[in-house]
Amino acid sequence: MAFSAAILYAAAAVSAPHDNFNATLWYQTSAEFRANSLQTYKMASLTLKEALTDKNWTALPGQTSDFQQLPPAIIVDIDETILDNSPAAAQAILEQDTGFNGKRWDNWVAAAKAKAVPGAVDFLNLAGKNGVTVLYISNRECAPRAKVKDGCPQKTDTLKNLQATGITQVDASQLWLKSEQKDWTSEKESRRLKAAQQYRVIMLVGDDFGDFLPQVKSNITPAKRFELVDQYQQYWGSRWFMLTNPTYGSWETILQQPKQQYLQGF
Repeated sequence: MAFSAAILYAAAAVSAPHDNFNATLWYQTSAEFRANSLQTYKMASLTLKEALTDKNWTALPGQTSDFQQLPPAIIVDIDETILDNSPAAAQAILEQDTGFNGKRWDNWVAAAKAKAVPGAVDFLNLAGKNGVTVLYISNRECAPRAKVKDGCPQKTDTLKNLQATGITQVDASQLWLKSEQKDWTSEKESRRLKAAQQYRVIMLVGDDFGDFLPQVKSNITPAKRFELVDQYQQYWGSRWFMLTNPTYGSWETILQQPKQQYLQGF
């Protein structure tokens, strides 16, 4: 009996769903995901003309110092905002690998074959046609690779991938990756502040709360994040555009164990 129980337990463990299974399945197969993304980028596109016409329009709450005279720019995240990396998540599930695997991720970045999130390319090309600079502020990290002299091969790969999706106006100067400069950490505020010195930032687009505000990715409660969402209500859907990403993000990493404590039943 003990032997049989051990076999049954092992079989159950092998067939147990991966923690990211449903989220990745939804991301890759649901019409709802596609509709949500198209809806988000359509709203951003419809708002673009007003944002360009109104010289007092800025997406950065603290942007001051005659920003009205600066050229317009849009800040976008890359992963799950412009590029769909769900194949990398799916591969981890198929291999029953939990947690972040840096080697797998870097191999995926190097392959430069991520497809675009629905609606993203048309929006970015519209912005380019209207003279708007798009800044890609990403936490893809510059890191050395064996036998590669490039100081940031991830930047080279990412640029290649973005161009392959059909984005017509993008070059290396527009990609600001994590660790590319000393103070460019996973907290993106330093890069947003740099952008504010050079541009009138008219929109922010991302899939994580940290793509919009600082100090929201650690040492904070879900309730406090809700308060901040409400505090900036006037920005959502006009200056700030959030893509849906249930597969990973600070929404999960801010939660304390056991995570069941956050579930609210009836």
